[in-house]
Amino acid sequence: MSGSRIEAASALGPDEPEPGGESGAGGTPGPGVPAGACDGAGDSGDPGGPGSDLLAALLDGMDAALCAFDADGVVTHWNREAERILGWPADEAVGRAGFAGWAVRSSDADDVQGRLMAAMHGPGRQVHEFALLRKDGGRVLVRTQSSGVHGPDGTPAGVYCAFSEVHAQIDLERAIALSEAMFDDAPWGVVLVDVDLRPTVVNSHAARALSTGRSTLLGRPLGDLIVQGAEELEGALQHVLAEGALPAPAEMWVTLRTAEGERRRCWRSGFVRLASPLAEEPVPLGVGWLFRDITAAREAEQEANQLRFRGNQLHRASRAAAECEDPMEAATSYLDFALAGFADHALIDISADALTSRSSAPTADAAGSGSGALTADAVGSGSGALTADAPASGSSGPAVPSSGLGAGEPP
Repeated sequence: MSGSRIEAASALGPDEPEPGGESGAGGTPGPGVPAGACDGAGDSGDPGGPGSDLLAALLDGMDAALCAFDADGVVTHWNREAERILGWPADEAVGRAGFAGWAVRSSDADDVQGRLMAAMHGPGRQVHEFALLRKDGGRVLVRTQSSGVHGPDGTPAGVYCAFSEVHAQIDLERAIALSEAMFDDAPWGVVLVDVDLRPTVVNSHAARALSTGRSTLLGRPLGDLIVQGAEELEGALQHVLAEGALPAPAEMWVTLRTAEGERRRCWRSGFVRLASPLAEEPVPLGVGWLFRDITAAREAEQEANQLRFRGNQLHRASRAAAECEDPMEAATSYLDFALAGFADHALIDISADALTSRSSAPTADAAGSGSGALTADAVGSGSGALTADAPASGSSGPAVPSSGLGAGEPP
């Protein structure tokens, strides 16, 4: 594309007259180049020809500013983005010899023109930064990428130069550098998912947290690795795609399927919606999911809450038992409070004498009544055995389950 731009201005196009023929519409022709070939932003050949319209539309549709010079340094092409940055329209820029006196200060003109035209004799692209002049007199720092163009016989035919404002280029470079750093060195998990909720990019931290390789997860449903909690996660992703980012980070408990078995983890997650910057209307490309594993902190918090609850229950149990005159009633009251914080199951031993002599005495979770040996075996984690013994002995009754998990027990 670059070569065709310059060749259209420096060599003969299909609709151009011979070098000695008509000069076309306006402008000063370069050596062997009809002036009409250079008139307008990207015009080449006959101003009314289809090739001219196609090239002009192509140049004006570019996001980067572009200008071109023939072998003598005369401006041959000037697109709309160049006009936006510098304020000079194409009909005022095309045909001028270099930038001297209008787009560059006179003191800098020779240096700028020399470095631009040097690309015509060097290999590859050359990158420079120049301070150019706007039409309103202001100055703007631009970064240029210039490359030489050669004719069919290999002789230098000119130079094309693409440029943009330095701050815009720096913003782009920073965005790219940030993206690369997040996917390489970030201390939290970063996963990009597409609109079908399938991972497309996974950084190293996220791969370790998911117990898989970076490429293994790509294109697979999240449910392949998340046994429990996938529905909640996918629901959050769908919400972000439809409505935008959540107002605050979300904490999610998930169960992962790993080679060692299932692992339960807690992730603090944030979500951002990704949209194409090139579309006129925001078109979602997917969601960026950032998360940190806070399982250890949440388990420690749950354990502290459990210990605090058990302490409160024991205190309430002691006060309730102290108010009872009957030992069996005291043991039952104590068990009612303590069981909720400690035990998963209760084993109650009732003597045969108690069944006959104390038929009307209250019992705790037992089929039958009377005084006897009352034992609550705590099966929950970190708990011991609670025992209230009455002065009697006899046979053991059945094991009676309690109401289940006590408050404060982790799942």
